[in-house]
Amino acid sequence: MNPAIVARAYTAVCALPASPAPRQLVLREANVADLRRELSAGELDLILVPSVAPMPRFRHRIVDAEPVVVVDQEPSQDGPVELSDLTDTPLILMPDTCGLTTFTTDLFAANDVPLSAYDGEAATYRVLEEWAKLGLGTAVIPRSKLASPDAPHRPLRERGMDVEIFYEAVWDPSSPLADDLDDLTAALSLDPAATRT
Repeated sequence: MNPAIVARAYTAVCALPASPAPRQLVLREANVADLRRELSAGELDLILVPSVAPMPRFRHRIVDAEPVVVVDQEPSQDGPVELSDLTDTPLILMPDTCGLTTFTTDLFAANDVPLSAYDGEAATYRVLEEWAKLGLGTAVIPRSKLASPDAPHRPLRERGMDVEIFYEAVWDPSSPLADDLDDLTAALSLDPAATRT
């Protein structure tokens, strides 16, 4: 998750109009599957997750998107990388706890591009990037997860278009907080049309 979304969430909660009922923002970082399960069980009011899996009875709003980049051993190469060019190199993946592996495998499958996975799995984005620089394979990473904005990377493209990962807010429309959550997610959204009138 892009850290900028967390900052926007805090600002948006602070800007909500006063309410007769007390409100509290409690942030929790967890595996995507755990967050989805806890939202379904009514233990969480709202989750911010990569938009990679359906949750049919819930409301969804896209709140952010960011470019996906490629990190490999040859940072001297310039220019974007086409998705179809990644078939000849093993792709380093992570355990599917944050949504990136689901995003990556779905991206390859949706575009009929064979994915050759490296046998091991990196536990963190930093390790993913380090292993790619060592030459163990190639890494596909959301740009905000690079160790540094100046870290060598190249844009990932699919048929000439930049590949982006989308992040969404998900909440139960039958929650007593549904109206507040709708206002909050509208404030989080980068789409000005999302604001309720």
